[in-house]
Amino acid sequence: MLTLRPAGERGHANHGWLDSWFTFSFADYHDPKHMHFRALRVINDDRIAPGGGFGMHPHRDMEIISYVLAGALEHKDSMGNGRVIRAGDFQYMSAGSGVTHSEFNPSGTDETHLLQMWILPDRKGTKPRYAEKAAADLPPGKIHLIASPSGRDGSIAIHQDAEIFLAKLNAGDRVVHELKPARHLWLHVAEGEVAVNGQRLASGDAVALSGESEVRLESLAASQVLLFDLN
Repeated sequence: MLTLRPAGERGHANHGWLDSWFTFSFADYHDPKHMHFRALRVINDDRIAPGGGFGMHPHRDMEIISYVLAGALEHKDSMGNGRVIRAGDFQYMSAGSGVTHSEFNPSGTDETHLLQMWILPDRKGTKPRYAEKAAADLPPGKIHLIASPSGRDGSIAIHQDAEIFLAKLNAGDRVVHELKPARHLWLHVAEGEVAVNGQRLASGDAVALSGESEVRLESLAASQVLLFDLN
């Protein structure tokens, strides 16, 4: 079964310095029909104005992954990390027993565009940790593993039975992701336009797939697609 989540039906908030679209309920946006999908709790599509950002604030017991699509993001946290991640970089922070952090657009001229994703952890109170993975130079025409429970194949290790993949596609590329029995998939089009099992999707659109053995992607334009393979 394939269930569409159109980009235009997401929640939306514009604070001037921050323009956000919410795939699932978040902050003042509440939709009982879209609270989460399995362990996937948040996909926020954020655009941060030059010099804007989130001041120091706390989190706990959440797996937080950010993917920068354009611009840069300056990160600081209570673990002592201070980094600037750029377009094509994934950032991971396991909040665990508690962490505070800030995220700012360090540019005075350019907007930052990122996706922030939260996954519910499989256990609480773990030691907070931080990691990064560069994806800008990953070859197109393939589906690349970004995060997994074991950290296999150079992926980021996360506290959940979930795997996150990035499909980087040129126009005309076709790829297939196989789903094991009893697995579920959330697919989010970060950029571009693709056909998913024949369903045409544009940037910001998403689909949930359950009871399927595979997902077939055909890129109709240069695209980046995130796949969340969940139990």
